[in-house]
Amino acid sequence: MERRVVGLSTMPDTLDTPLGASVAFPGWYAVIVGALMLAQWGFSIAAGQVPELQSEPLRIAFHLVAEGTTAVLLLVAGVALLRERTWARDLALVAFGALIYTTIVSPGYFAQLGQWPFVAMFAALLALAVACIVILVRSPKGV
Repeated sequence: MERRVVGLSTMPDTLDTPLGASVAFPGWYAVIVGALMLAQWGFSIAAGQVPELQSEPLRIAFHLVAEGTTAVLLLVAGVALLRERTWARDLALVAFGALIYTTIVSPGYFAQLGQWPFVAMFAALLALAVACIVILVRSPKGV
């Protein structure tokens, strides 16, 4: 079996390659972003920082369901990637697709308010989500 060096470890160069640097970044990125999404919405709602709950309750309810679903998908996919589940890659691609959608839609709110640092933050999240998809598409199917 041929071996290749990945970072400081060596890994077999086969389709049954165990979790390595190739999917560790998407795994951790998914867990961190998913957790931060849930925390951000939880704190915002608890602090009364979501006036749309009164002014546009149906629209924000749909938005919160979409954001919550994205966050949970990211958490489950990220943990599954880190635990080397065979189905993790497919779920992670769905989760990152949902994240890409939200990073395109959500900054419009902040752009409308002229809060450009938040728009830049979403652009960075978008770029990293795309990078995660590229990494996952290039990774072995069984990871």
